[in-house]
Amino acid sequence: MEQVLASLLDGLLLGFVYGMAAMGLSLIWGVMRVINLSHGAIMALGMFATYFLFTVLGINPYLALLVVAALGLVFGFAVYGIAVHRVIDAPHLSSLLATFSVNMIILGVGTAVFTTSPRNIDFPLGSVQIGPLTLQGTRLIAALVTMITTATLYLFLYRTYPGKSIRAVANNRASAELMGIPSARVLALSFGIGTMLAALAGGLISTFFPFTILSGDAYQPRSFVICVLGGLGDPLGALLGGLILGVMEGLIPTFMPVSWVPVVEFVLFVLILLFRPTGLLGAR
Repeated sequence: MEQVLASLLDGLLLGFVYGMAAMGLSLIWGVMRVINLSHGAIMALGMFATYFLFTVLGINPYLALLVVAALGLVFGFAVYGIAVHRVIDAPHLSSLLATFSVNMIILGVGTAVFTTSPRNIDFPLGSVQIGPLTLQGTRLIAALVTMITTATLYLFLYRTYPGKSIRAVANNRASAELMGIPSARVLALSFGIGTMLAALAGGLISTFFPFTILSGDAYQPRSFVICVLGGLGDPLGALLGGLILGVMEGLIPTFMPVSWVPVVEFVLFVLILLFRPTGLLGAR
């Protein structure tokens, strides 16, 4: 029972980070109806940005996340301006190809520059003992950062004019434009925020797992599963989906081989599409 409880808590903490990654993907879809296939590669860039800020400049990796967030936002603006805005109103296949091209460029350049040798950030934070349970400090800090980020995103979307503009464009772009909302700027901001969340999630993951430039490929499918589970277009639903998936990843290896984890996850994905395609929170 202690092992099950420890696995449950460990998976729950990891699920916070999964949820943050999926929030970015869900926000972009909810506002722009674009599936960002460069999501995993952007997470990998967040890992490397955190790594180099720590190892080269000596910046605390958690303070470095502030820089990673700013870089992610700017990078999102650049990707939107160069590749995405041209295909906003095109068929979905065009946006898929555009973001997939960005993904391949990042992976190609990243492999040439960084190689595929694993890196890791050696910044131990100890652990917290709760009765018989031991919780890693890096996981606790990651969960705390995710909760702060989620609360900030919620306040931004519901309490600020730019956030309300994002929600208006997501609901009906044509009507928002008639009300004087500059939809082009709002779409760029939405893509930038989504990219920033992916980079932040990558930076957090780099503090407790080794990584390469290809590591994002493992997290992008999880983000799709989480978005569908929580409800596409609902960032808070994405956080809920991330927690559920994290708990599953923590518990499944205690009952069956770890190789079954992705099998169970994608069986769940198919079942949701069949019986609850709107997701748990009923998003479109």
